Amino acid sequence: MAKLQDMFTQARRAQSGGSIGFLGKSKAETKPSAAALVVRFTQVIPGASEAALKEGAHGLLFTWNGWDPTSLDMIKKEIDSAKTINEALVSGLSITNGWGNLDRESLIQLKEQGIQYIVLPLDAPARLIALESKDIELVVTVPMRPGDMYPLVIRNLTAFEAIAGVILDFGLTHDIGSMTIEDILQYRAVREAVRFPALLNIPADLTDADAYALLTLAVQAFVLTVSDIDNATRQQIKALRELLEKVHQEEKEVSVRK
Repeated sequence: MAKLQDMFTQARRAQSGGSIGFLGKSKAETKPSAAALVVRFTQVIPGASEAALKEGAHGLLFTWNGWDPTSLDMIKKEIDSAKTINEALVSGLSITNGWGNLDRESLIQLKEQGIQYIVLPLDAPARLIALESKDIELVVTVPMRPGDMYPLVIRNLTAFEAIAGVILDFGLTHDIGSMTIEDILQYRAVREAVRFPALLNIPADLTDADAYALLTLAVQAFVLTVSDIDNATRQQIKALRELLEKVHQEEKEVSVRK
């Protein structure tokens, strides 16, 4: 299936403009980015998915409590609507609870709702790793924890072939750009231990210096969590997309000079 990998690849490629779908909605020309930008919604907001894509998001991630079917119906409507903007949209579902209800049949149902991957925390039941499905990819959230042994413990995730990626939840909030090489090595040790394609939770007010520091972690996507889609949020998404495009262009110019 490899939908996540498709999203990462598309983010680093330029896309031409044009019209898509029966309604002929315009598709804006896009520039390649240093990493994909995924917008995570803490709640379902009608119209928010389209708005996020128009401002530059490459993918969407929804939050679900694991039991409310009404929320899933609303998420499906959002995904269907968003696909009029991006037919190749990759959408995920972060499941925060109700894991006891998950089985292969429920994973198939999630696929029918338009979900391509699910995100589980480390305290989700281990049996879910064995529910390998060709229709749904599995992503595990990896937090940052103290201790020299933590990278050695967390690298055991690589033993599970069903895992398609990880979300690094390092709790990074401020002064990211001023981190020293020694600081970043603590995070890099965990990043190297998991060796999966990685998405990284980021704060909304990311600066140029922050982005350069975080890209030393060799991640494939940044995840911005939002609770609304007001004008301020739209500007945050747009600014992050432009920042990632700028970094990519600078990387390209440096490689050409070499």
